[in-house]
Amino acid sequence: MTNIKPFRIDIPQSDLDDLADRLSRTRFADELPGYGVPVARVRELVEYWRDHFDWRALEARLNAYPQFTTEIDGQHIHFLHVRSSVPDAFPLILTHGWPGSVVEYLDVIEPLTAAGYDLVIPSMPGYGFSGPTTETGWSRYRIAQAWASLMDLLGYDRYEAVGNDGGSMISPEVGRIAPDHVVGVHVTQIFSFPSGDPAEMAGLSEEETAALAHLKWFWDTIGAFNVLHSQQPQTVAHALMDSPAGLAGWNGQLMLDQDLDFTVANLAVYWLTRTAASAIRLYREDSLAQPPTGPTTVPLALASFAGDFQSIRRFAERDHKNIVSWHTYGAGGHYAAHQATEDLVTDIVSFFGKARA
Repeated sequence: MTNIKPFRIDIPQSDLDDLADRLSRTRFADELPGYGVPVARVRELVEYWRDHFDWRALEARLNAYPQFTTEIDGQHIHFLHVRSSVPDAFPLILTHGWPGSVVEYLDVIEPLTAAGYDLVIPSMPGYGFSGPTTETGWSRYRIAQAWASLMDLLGYDRYEAVGNDGGSMISPEVGRIAPDHVVGVHVTQIFSFPSGDPAEMAGLSEEETAALAHLKWFWDTIGAFNVLHSQQPQTVAHALMDSPAGLAGWNGQLMLDQDLDFTVANLAVYWLTRTAASAIRLYREDSLAQPPTGPTTVPLALASFAGDFQSIRRFAERDHKNIVSWHTYGAGGHYAAHQATEDLVTDIVSFFGKARA
């Protein structure tokens, strides 16, 4: 473990002063209604960020937990490693997505460690304190391989994987890569879509039809970010790296239902680590990657929360042959670890308790 080094966040005051100056000089866009993130929301984020958000408080909260860096496959990797005081604690690796960060999982650290889990919470390559990616090829599949290597480096022979958003795509791939080591995978979305085979669409239930309608609404209404990230992430990167207000508008498009402090905390991580550009490359990398064939086989659990992506089981079972738990909750949202902490923790603990039985 000589390759692992202790890490502590200490953003230079000059960077915070520069940010405050940029926020104070924001030139807001004009607008027409219904054309994207409203100016009022961006103004609200900018004013909160400028006048109320306390980076040093978030920095102290993160620094209260053990953090480390290492190098895997040529990439700088940052991670929290929080051990439980419970004897025989079981390891759990939790993966965030975009536009989230390790901040997503801060609320679950205490209850999960109290429940007997050692937690490994990495910043994805190109995200936050893992720094920019310096080469191409960092798709979900390569990240999954890096996570398997990280857990091996930490000395964990058997462990479990949790994911949200991009982490919900990466965590099942960790199980595919290391099936002898991953006891189970728990996600908050299963991104399985119709293949185009008419037979898949036969006999859709009312619930499935509604989920497909919601999916179509998403792609028709707010799915443009996915297309742009997949095709030309560098094109929007220039604005995201130069303007915190631009970052608030772009990243904030998927956080419209989040509280201001949580939203700005995630924005600040991207801004102060200068990773707004490198983070969105993941979409391009995934579009170029050759996906593995065949379904995953490690036990998989879904906890789906209100207002989030609606997974469709018939498609999910095509891609994952060992779904053993499928729960839906009427509260929460896309960031369940923050919005519905108790429900998510209960679901994780219940599933993994059964998976290890």
